[in-house]
Amino acid sequence: MLTANLAALGAALCWAASGLIAIGPVRAIGSVAFNRLRMSIVFVGTALAATLLGGWQTLDLQGAAILALSGAVGIVMGDTALFWALGRIGPRRNSVIYATNAPITALLAWAVLGEALGPWTAVGIALVTAGVMLAIFFRASPVPNGTGTVPHDWESVRGRLLVGVGACLIAAVCQAAGSVIARPVMAAGADPIAAAAVRVGMSGLLLFAGGLLPGQRFGFGPGLTPRIFAQIVVNGFIGLGLGMTLLLIGLAHGNAGVVATLSATSPVLILPMLWVWTRQRPGAGAWAGAIVAVLGVALIVNR
Repeated sequence: MLTANLAALGAALCWAASGLIAIGPVRAIGSVAFNRLRMSIVFVGTALAATLLGGWQTLDLQGAAILALSGAVGIVMGDTALFWALGRIGPRRNSVIYATNAPITALLAWAVLGEALGPWTAVGIALVTAGVMLAIFFRASPVPNGTGTVPHDWESVRGRLLVGVGACLIAAVCQAAGSVIARPVMAAGADPIAAAAVRVGMSGLLLFAGGLLPGQRFGFGPGLTPRIFAQIVVNGFIGLGLGMTLLLIGLAHGNAGVVATLSATSPVLILPMLWVWTRQRPGAGAWAGAIVAVLGVALIVNR
């Protein structure tokens, strides 16, 4: 269980960092093109690593098919919605709303896999979820500009806020479903790197196929500069490569609901990162939510 908890928290740290790196590329080339390119890069890396380390031997055809389905739901549908929302509501709101995948995963794991939660673990999940959701009601502290205060550009909302929130909630449901689908295969002993390669490979294939449909843009446009490409490579390695592998390690050793909850603490970890990166201090409500979430994490880890 300790391995699962640490892996899940490590995934949360990876996703918090990658969320900051992703905002520029997503707004430059769009969420679909961003996802398509980073998946291609990560697939090559994870497939090569699985080959060198012998990870493919832990997967049979049925397990690979289940992981492919998990990737189609959790990555293609989930990540596309997630990064679409990211470009419209910014990384802080996006991360906080996306944390709802924790209780959704716990409910799905109970309904589909029969994974029951102890009372204190359930309380911990509720505290984590309440803590990260609390921060959504408080905007970050404004930045002085000499004549008043203005929000940082990353805090701006592009389009209707409710549309961005709805897309992020869809991403949370898809991520929860993808984790529950993958859980039995990982618990059976599948290699996490090989499993990540299958999920990413299938997801990339579907995204490339979607780009060939009428009316869809297959290329990346003029926004793909060497700088943006480098950011996508780093984001893919941290968020999709390392982050997903750690999540799968967690699913191999722990309860799906608990792993999802701990990996959903990205909003807690992203607050100090945003403060350092944007020079914009998060509001008191965001810190209060972070404290509640940390209490929930402590309750879960100590069970």
